[in-house]
Amino acid sequence: MKIVPEYGQLFILLSPRGRRSLRRLTPGQDIHGADGVIPAARLAETGFGSEVRTLQGAPFRILRPTLYDLVRGVKRLTQVLYPKDIGYICVRLGVGNGTRIIEAGSGSGSLTLALSWLSGERGHVYTYECRQEFYDLCGRNLAWAGVGGNVTRHLRDIGEGFLQRDADALFLDVRTPWDYLGQATAALRRGAPLACLLPTVEQVSRLLEALETSSFDDIEVEEILVRGWKPVAGRLRPQDRMVAHTGFLVFARVQERSAEFEALKPLGTRDRKRQKALRDRLVGTREYGDPRNSGGEPADSVLP
Repeated sequence: MKIVPEYGQLFILLSPRGRRSLRRLTPGQDIHGADGVIPAARLAETGFGSEVRTLQGAPFRILRPTLYDLVRGVKRLTQVLYPKDIGYICVRLGVGNGTRIIEAGSGSGSLTLALSWLSGERGHVYTYECRQEFYDLCGRNLAWAGVGGNVTRHLRDIGEGFLQRDADALFLDVRTPWDYLGQATAALRRGAPLACLLPTVEQVSRLLEALETSSFDDIEVEEILVRGWKPVAGRLRPQDRMVAHTGFLVFARVQERSAEFEALKPLGTRDRKRQKALRDRLVGTREYGDPRNSGGEPADSVLP
């Protein structure tokens, strides 16, 4: 079945040398390049997955953009999330048609775009940004990609709290997520997942300490590494470069916690040392106070 790009639609133009360019089909706007001119009318008659030739006879291929292509193509003022992280985050947060998910902050909107795409007509995305220039850029990128009808954007400091309640998931892409665990707990339904992205080990450790005395449990820390291989039969080998560490992903869930549940967990030597270290930290918190404890459960409710 032949499907052709419509005017106003994005498409990928692939050259024989492997150069990929993401463009929008506009009436009367021909494409000019070193290999010649491709008339817009000719592009509109060429199906996706087919070849189109310039007026000088050079062949190009037309491809339909995927979510991967759109995420990589957004205009950016900030470091955007990589597709490898976005895909895993969306799977871990259970994003799908009907999901109500909160994001903070919006940044350039690469994850917002993906959340909008995946949440579908029945879902909704609530994205928060406190800086005007990023708020505006996110809106432009959503419009450029042709998504965002299911997105509500807030120009708001999340320290004031989220405006939603009983959300299905929440993603925190902020420098000090431990400061907003109380706000996250208030916005999420019980059992809902939380994800955070952090670049340094020190930040992850600080967040883990705060999670120990919060309303979150089922905590995991992961990173995603992607190594490409050269797709040549008989000479298959890894690419010379890879997309390695881009950030640590921390996942947790809003969870009712009790001393009885914790007491029944089987403990090995490492677990006992970890609990002793936690008790020592909690004693220090009770005696001296700890500004990092951001509105979670009282310390006595976590461990016996």
